[in-house]
Amino acid sequence: MSFGSSRWLASVFVAVFLACGVPCAAQNSPSRVVSILNYIHSNWDQLTRSMDRCDSVTDPKLSEIPVLYLPADYAEPESVKKLEATCKVRVQHLPTRIKEPGQADPDAIRPSGLLYLPNAYVVPGGRFNEMYGWDSYFILLGLLEDKRVDLARGMVENFFFEIEHYGTVLNANRTYYLTRSQPPFLTSMIMSVYQAQKDHAWLERAYSLAKQDHDMWTREPHLAGSTGLSRYYDFGTGPAPESLQDEAGLRRKVVGYFLLHPEQDHGFLVRAGNATKTVGPDYTLQICGDSTANANPACDSAGPVSLSGEYYKGDRSMRESGFDVSFRFEPFGAATHHYAPVCLNTLLYKTEKDLAKMAQELGRSADAANWERAATRRKELINRYLWDEARGLYFDYNFESGKRSSYEFVTTFYPLWAGLANQSQFRAVLRNLKDFEQAGGLATSTNNSGAQWDYPYGWAPLQLLAIEGMRQSGDQLDADRISCKFLSTVMDNFQREGTIREKYNVVTRSSEAPVTAGYKANVIGFGWTNGVFVRLLQDRPEEMAKCLENPQ
Repeated sequence: MSFGSSRWLASVFVAVFLACGVPCAAQNSPSRVVSILNYIHSNWDQLTRSMDRCDSVTDPKLSEIPVLYLPADYAEPESVKKLEATCKVRVQHLPTRIKEPGQADPDAIRPSGLLYLPNAYVVPGGRFNEMYGWDSYFILLGLLEDKRVDLARGMVENFFFEIEHYGTVLNANRTYYLTRSQPPFLTSMIMSVYQAQKDHAWLERAYSLAKQDHDMWTREPHLAGSTGLSRYYDFGTGPAPESLQDEAGLRRKVVGYFLLHPEQDHGFLVRAGNATKTVGPDYTLQICGDSTANANPACDSAGPVSLSGEYYKGDRSMRESGFDVSFRFEPFGAATHHYAPVCLNTLLYKTEKDLAKMAQELGRSADAANWERAATRRKELINRYLWDEARGLYFDYNFESGKRSSYEFVTTFYPLWAGLANQSQFRAVLRNLKDFEQAGGLATSTNNSGAQWDYPYGWAPLQLLAIEGMRQSGDQLDADRISCKFLSTVMDNFQREGTIREKYNVVTRSSEAPVTAGYKANVIGFGWTNGVFVRLLQDRPEEMAKCLENPQ
């Protein structure tokens, strides 16, 4: 294809895309672009779940009888009665009304099951058959670009329902997620839907519930010591229930690692004789000393060893962060609850700025001023604890040891996206772009730990936030280059496989994911990659259409 014809096709694609959105553009755009847009457009419906569909209640992560739980004081809707009759699903009420996060004990809810939500929602795909907290923001961006405003709004209203009936925005709507949330993108979702609909009455309700969500993150136990910042913290104890079926191998790997690196074992292992007392009889898991440990040389002379309650608290909190598994918060995320993270506190800064905008829009000037002060204060604390002037990067802060981490992670771009970084900080971060940039986009970290949230893997949401951060700071050149690299990686793999994945190896520009520490699958679907693809394409449609029509 010549440059002239490529440019003409791109201009046609741009004109159609801007005029009618994804579904229409998919019928008129160049061949490589039309194929993937058709896939994404049709995939929204394939990934949509609701309480009148049998496939909504299944849980690929567990092999238990499907059960749908309603809030304790919530009358059974007609749709649920039909679901029960048609799909042979058990319907039960939760044993208690949940007013605060962590109030319910998932271990007391047997068997585990799906939590009712009133509106249809889009799931990530594969083993993730629920509505997830931070996934939904990136899915929602794609839905809005695809003119699926009602579906996007319904998902946000599902989060309102979770706050009202389950105590908080949940990791996902399963009973075993009642002890934790996920990175707080709620106000970003609210503002995106509001911009699409301008419903003032809806914004009133959204503002009230968004304040409750913010409050959860800014009081104990989510406070990061005396820093004034926040941390990830799961209210539960012991192994995460969704991990029991398929993560025994990971737990043995964790024990082996700390046996071989005792200087990094900060109370994560329990030796023989102390296991039951320290960990608890309900979830003690003896790793060394059982018949399956003989393949682990670290166990040869260790005797019976178990993982401690301290390890499981960190592991659970890591899952709340969304970055499971990474070595960012020490090996296997075991110390996640000891850190004030860049991502969380930047998102809370963005939340406070969004709440200020909502308050102003609603005519509440005093509220708006208070939120602006809260955001200014958080910005000061982020600069004090998380900004490293010498390195020119943002790092997480261990408030227990009083030391800033040196673990280079792509969340250093979050403050650019949130408008928190000044020009000097922006330029400093961009000087380090080369450390993350690979042939297929941005690697999640510079450390090859074997975990999926580390080098060499790149994830759609992190690409988007980094790219949008560059654009907001005026750096179109770097943003276009990174966007082209990632979009073309997704496109090239789609051309080979006919699917879109949850993550990509950005070094080899492939969907190969030889993960050795944590989840090994590379799930097909995939909700947030679909959404990010459409959003990045729309941001610079002419440039990205040309990029995608000319394989790298």
